[in-house]
Amino acid sequence: MSSLKVAVAQILCEPADLTANLAAHLDAIAKARSQGVELLLFPELSLTDYLAAPDCAALALLQDADLLARLAEASEGITVSAGFIERGEQGRFFNSQGLFRNGELLAIHRKLNLPGYGALREDRVYTRGRDIASVELAPGWHAATLICADAWNPALPWLAALGGASLLLLPAASALNAVGGEFDNPRGWEINLAHTAMTYGLPTLFANHCGMRGGAAFWGGSRILDASGHELARAGTAPGLIMAELSQADGEAARRRLPTARDSDPALVGTLLRNLISNIESARS
Repeated sequence: MSSLKVAVAQILCEPADLTANLAAHLDAIAKARSQGVELLLFPELSLTDYLAAPDCAALALLQDADLLARLAEASEGITVSAGFIERGEQGRFFNSQGLFRNGELLAIHRKLNLPGYGALREDRVYTRGRDIASVELAPGWHAATLICADAWNPALPWLAALGGASLLLLPAASALNAVGGEFDNPRGWEINLAHTAMTYGLPTLFANHCGMRGGAAFWGGSRILDASGHELARAGTAPGLIMAELSQADGEAARRRLPTARDSDPALVGTLLRNLISNIESARS
């Protein structure tokens, strides 16, 4: 498959209303499918909305939950990425993003980098994930998922690229005042997204929330970037569906031109990291 038609659904979520949010997902999936979209991305925790203090006991879903099965059923002929609170083992909860296609749940990414700064307290609510999976969507198209703050840990996009990703899915829940102080979230994401896409030659789908909920002002700005970091489509502040066509040849050319992942040296990085850890431990003893 030399090209891939992709889309981002910037939906207005209803806090803690799984039924209403599922309906919004099904509507967006139907619209995307009718326009020939092959891959559709929803924001972080799109099925529950992004909640500062979620009632996980009431909202968390097992992987075989009926609601996820209904979402999977709607994925006939289209790959769908949607966010939910996952009920894990031994009472653990995860901030998860599921990848659905043709009636199946293909993969789940559990958020790795849980923020505990500004207005964000995910580290008190969720358990960290432990893996980055690259999923083959079609020949030549391997998608890796990073959820919001995952993209701000420089090692994680690098590891996604090393793992063979040729496409990055980046669901987020970014509000204007989330970090606090003088930090400009929209500008920060502008820099982060363009840098990651360009550095690793990874076309990137970024899906953010929009609208006001409580004291959180979600600024939207969902977008699609090509493998050189150029924007192909961008949403405003309102709900909407944006689309673009990604070229496999463009991605391969970008990764040949700037072979960051190819020329990196994981073994050297591992050695340097072990040395650093040893020095830190020695300084503490």
